[in-house]
Amino acid sequence: MSRDPADHYHAIIIGGGLGGLVAGANLSRHGKRVLLIEQHGVVGGCATAFKRKEYSVEASLHMIDGLDALDSKRPILEELGVFESVEFVRVPELYRFVDPKTDIVIPASAEEARAVLVSRFPAEARGIDAFFARLAGIGMELARLPQAKWKQTVLFPLFPLLYPNLVAGAKGTLGGLLDRIITDEELKLALTANVFYYHDDPYTLSLLYFALAQGSYYRGGGHFVKGGSQRLSDHLATVITRNGGTVLTGHEVTRILVENGRATGVRFRNKRGGEETQATARAVIANASVPSVVNDLLPQGAAPARFAEKVNRLRPAMSLLSLYLGFKTPPKQLGNRCYSTFVYDSVRNVREIGLKNHAAFEERPFVFVDYGQIDSGLAPAGKSLGVVTTPDYLSDWDALAPEDYKARKERVARILIGRLERLVPGIFDAIEYYEVATPKTLLRFTRNPHGTPYGFAQTPEQSGMKRIGARSPLPSLY
Repeated sequence: MSRDPADHYHAIIIGGGLGGLVAGANLSRHGKRVLLIEQHGVVGGCATAFKRKEYSVEASLHMIDGLDALDSKRPILEELGVFESVEFVRVPELYRFVDPKTDIVIPASAEEARAVLVSRFPAEARGIDAFFARLAGIGMELARLPQAKWKQTVLFPLFPLLYPNLVAGAKGTLGGLLDRIITDEELKLALTANVFYYHDDPYTLSLLYFALAQGSYYRGGGHFVKGGSQRLSDHLATVITRNGGTVLTGHEVTRILVENGRATGVRFRNKRGGEETQATARAVIANASVPSVVNDLLPQGAAPARFAEKVNRLRPAMSLLSLYLGFKTPPKQLGNRCYSTFVYDSVRNVREIGLKNHAAFEERPFVFVDYGQIDSGLAPAGKSLGVVTTPDYLSDWDALAPEDYKARKERVARILIGRLERLVPGIFDAIEYYEVATPKTLLRFTRNPHGTPYGFAQTPEQSGMKRIGARSPLPSLY
C-alpha cells in the first residue's frame, strides 16, 4: 500500500532513473519505507519507451551488456526478480562496422571476434591479441578486487603489482592503447566503432571505463529488453510499491532539507500545480545530476565550497541526437543484415573521430539500430522500428528560436535518412514515421545538464576511483 508523502521515510529518492529505481527497489524489499520522486510522467530516465502510432519507440537503451555469471549487475537483478518478469533478447552480434574501405561484422564474443579480425587483418594478430587480453585483464582484476578501502590497508603499496591492468587502464586512454599495439588504421576504427556509446573521442576516453563495458559485451553479449526498456523500469517501480513504498511521477523536488549539517528530507511539488509538500527521511538518495544537486537543490553553502568547486570544474559528457524510424517494410527485407551498423563514411583514422563528431551532420559517424533483426516487441507484425543515433551537443540547439529549431530538426532528419538510403537502398520508401530527439529533448526529459545521458565525461581524470560520486558532501545524502 502507498503512504502519505508527508510521512517520515527511511529513504527519499530524487529521480527515477535506473539507479534510483534499483536503490528504491532494493531498500523496499528489505523493509525500508521508500518515497521515490520523478519529475517526468513515467519512471526510467533514459530507460523509457513511448507510443507513436502502432509503434513502441525505445527512447535510448539499444543494448544492455553482459548479464553473464561474472556481470556485476546480475546479482541485484536476480534479487529484484527482474529475470522473472522482464524478457531479454540476445542480440546476434556486437556490431557491423562500415567505412569506404571496410565492411566487417564483429561478433559479441571475444574468441569469435578475434578470429574474424585476425582473418581480415592477419598482420595485426599480435595487436589484436593484446587488445582482447587487456580488456579481459581489466575485467578479471575488477571482479577479484576486494571491497576494501585500499588506502587504509597495508596492501595498498602492492596494488600496482596485484592489479596491473586496472592501474594501466585508469591512467590510459583507448586511443593511446590502440596506437601502442596496432598500426592499421582500419583495424583501429573497427575496434572502436561504438565509442560514442561511451564518449566522443578515443584519445580522451578512459581505457578503464571502455574496457569494463566493452569487455562485458565480449564476455556476455548484448541484450535488448523485449517490448522496450520501459518494461524494466516499470518492473522496478512495481517492486517499490508492492513492498509498501511510494512512487510519485510528475513531481519535482525543489529543495533538499538540511539540518545541523545533515540531509533530512526534501520539499517537492506537483508539476501540474499546487503548493509545495515536505517529506522527511533518515537518508536522501539523489539519482539526479550532481551539478543540479549542488547548485540547485541544496541550500546555498550547505555543500563544502571545495566540493562545489570541483563539481563545477568537471567536464560534462557529450549528448546524442536520435532519429526514430517506423518502417512499413522491415529493413531486413531490403537487405540490411545486422542489428547495429556503425557508419564511418567520412572518417579516415581514429584521430579524426573527435573532430568528426563536431562536424556537419553529413559527416558525423552514426549508428543504425534495426530492431527488426530481433523479436523486439516494438512493432506490429509486418512492420519494424529503427533508430539512427549520432553524437551531438546542446550548444548546437539551445539558442535557436522555436521555428528555427523545428526547421533544423527536419533538415537533420533528411540528411540522416539520405545517408541511411545509401547504406540500405530502398529504405526511404519504407519509412512511415520519423521523429527527431535532440540534446534539448534529453535536457527536458532528464534535467541532465547539457542534455547528456552519460553524466560527466569519462576521461582518465574523471573516471574510476576519481569519480565525484564516490563521496557525498553531507552525511545522510547519497
